[in-house]
Amino acid sequence: MAVRKAVIPAAGLGTRVLPATKAVPKELLPLADTPTIQYIVEEAAASGIEQITFVTSRTKRALEDHFDAAPELRAALEAKGADARLAAIDRAETLASYSFVRQRRPLGLGHAVLCAQANVGDETFGVLLGDDLVDNDADPCLKQLIRVHERYGGCVLAVMRVPHNDVSRYGVVSLGEQVEPGVHRVTDLVEKPAVDEAPSDLIVIGRYVLTPNIFAALEQTPPGAGGEIQLTDALRALIHAGTRVFACEFRGRRYDTGDPVGLLTTSIAFALKRPDLAPGVIAYLKTLRLD
Repeated sequence: MAVRKAVIPAAGLGTRVLPATKAVPKELLPLADTPTIQYIVEEAAASGIEQITFVTSRTKRALEDHFDAAPELRAALEAKGADARLAAIDRAETLASYSFVRQRRPLGLGHAVLCAQANVGDETFGVLLGDDLVDNDADPCLKQLIRVHERYGGCVLAVMRVPHNDVSRYGVVSLGEQVEPGVHRVTDLVEKPAVDEAPSDLIVIGRYVLTPNIFAALEQTPPGAGGEIQLTDALRALIHAGTRVFACEFRGRRYDTGDPVGLLTTSIAFALKRPDLAPGVIAYLKTLRLD
């Protein structure tokens, strides 16, 4: 069965980019002139996803508005003949079919995924985290994971190599057999291990393809650090119960927008890809003295 559903957890408070997120959801902070979350949705749509469930909280109603119809704005743009801007808002509204569920308490990523169970049903699905952007228009990251799932079944995690001294900041995979170049069986997952205890230098980033048995595992997963239900713990339970889990070294450049520096540098990188924005940005950068 084709992977046609995805979950985008978007209930977090965005405290690392305060004060910008005091009243504005962090997912709507712009990269160039486009909200961060829209790049995530565009990746999902380009990967064949038809239905997207956003897991939000009570402070995130603006996310629903961004992907909803805006008749007053449409009428104003039509009156001005602003066809390009009309096309831009049409794109946001029609990339996929959207639904929204609430995570009423901040109980972790695993709990956020569990909140989407009724919408996903008994289907394999993608998960895309909003802090991670992967730049590869020709072959989107989620699409790469879906192809691995289609060949081997099971769950698939996007992974990348980092300097060994940095592994303690991430979830790290323990590798089994290599099934093809860049794709390995996962034998275990370790969350933020000490540098001398890390099983590899491959860290998990915010892209997953998950089989529906993850929900039963999440229901049985007790709260871990900080009282949160961790997706990593549920994946470990699946591995130990015999579910195949694969690590895919994706192709593309990953950007982390979860802190102010990451948000700013990613915005510059994405603006430089745009023929309409790049000349002005480059002209400004040339005026800076960086010594």
